Amino acid sequence: MTLEEEVVKICQDLIRIPSVNFGEGKGDEKAVAEYVVASLAEVGIAATIYESAPNRCNVIANIPGADTTRPGLVVHGHIDVVPANAEDWSVDPFAAEIRDGMIWGRGAVDMKNTDAMILAIIRKWARTGYKPPRNIVLAFFADEEAGMTFGSRWMAAKHPEVFAGCSEAISEVGGFSVTVGDGKRLYFVEAAQKGIHWMRLTATGRAGHGSMMNDENALTALTEAVAKIGRYEWPQRYTSTVKTLFKKIADATGKSYDEKDLRPLLSEIGPTARMIGATLQNTANPTMLDAGYKANVIPGSATAVIDGRFLPGHEDELNTTIRSIIGPDIAIETVSRDIALEVDFEGDLVDAMCRAILEFDPEGIPVPYLMSGGTDNKALSELGIVGYGFSPLQLPADLDFMALFHGVDERVPISGLEFGVKVLEHFLENC
Repeated sequence: MTLEEEVVKICQDLIRIPSVNFGEGKGDEKAVAEYVVASLAEVGIAATIYESAPNRCNVIANIPGADTTRPGLVVHGHIDVVPANAEDWSVDPFAAEIRDGMIWGRGAVDMKNTDAMILAIIRKWARTGYKPPRNIVLAFFADEEAGMTFGSRWMAAKHPEVFAGCSEAISEVGGFSVTVGDGKRLYFVEAAQKGIHWMRLTATGRAGHGSMMNDENALTALTEAVAKIGRYEWPQRYTSTVKTLFKKIADATGKSYDEKDLRPLLSEIGPTARMIGATLQNTANPTMLDAGYKANVIPGSATAVIDGRFLPGHEDELNTTIRSIIGPDIAIETVSRDIALEVDFEGDLVDAMCRAILEFDPEGIPVPYLMSGGTDNKALSELGIVGYGFSPLQLPADLDFMALFHGVDERVPISGLEFGVKVLEHFLENC
């Protein structure tokens, strides 16, 4: 079986194991973790399962390098997926059906495709006796889809020794192609991530009968505050990663670059603009409301949840702005918070990524980008490990790739997967 054939098979196998993470501690990665362990054991590689809670499983394996004096590389992926409502899909979300040249199913892009690439490459190395240039720690994490509490966060806090000697890491959502201009392909490598501040707002007032006058209605106060947040226009703030990306977009398309306002260039990158546009500013989106229990009872309190995302270096701006919008009378409680990241798009590791892309697409243009979400690289960064998103895929120009993450009918092009596994192999053999 060729490398390309094996990555397709493993990807299908992984999708068919529904490792669904429902959040709030409700998840189960055990079966998929056992598959990963068995897949590695089949070619003589020992792997260990670290169970952070019942059925919440992380897998670690060590691949010795040719030069053990060099700092190691963490190659990691998460093995949980978000839920899928089968009634909304045109295929069974856990059947891994091949249709229209794509593998369909939950996790096809987020991120069992990359897990499959990693396993296919490591299995090939084991069969041929190949040793990578440096030590590699393979990590397959639980719980990435619900805050990393049972996954990378737990591993970094409870078992930092498994990452000892590692200085760099690669993981998901990077190295995918975006077609611009007259067909030029930019390959977006993730070099920065927004931070997270999910906050619960609580308004209190005077409970009472719904038929009476009440100028202390908690629900009224809360919804007015939530509407102001939802409609607030955040100022543009451009990080170094964003500026580099947009200079590359301007160069590739022949459009003008105005550092004072990069938004006109968003139209050059098609549907990807929805995600990239969110990296030009802080964002705060209302996502949940909870109040009342009966139609004729004015509640004494009301709550809302806001999904706040801040740019590297702009966390204080997010928090002070939210407070100024809602005023002093509404309480703010942090539901979840995580750091922002930004690393330089330069150095030997980045050079190896760029060379790997150009080896298989000589006209490709590797570029850095700032991700609106986050990955397990955040947890590893607290151990001093510098991380990038590099899970390469060459995508059809008309595919709305970002819409597939957590979306209905999630799918990955087989040709893109075959391209990606070759690029990733080249990178890992030359980094």
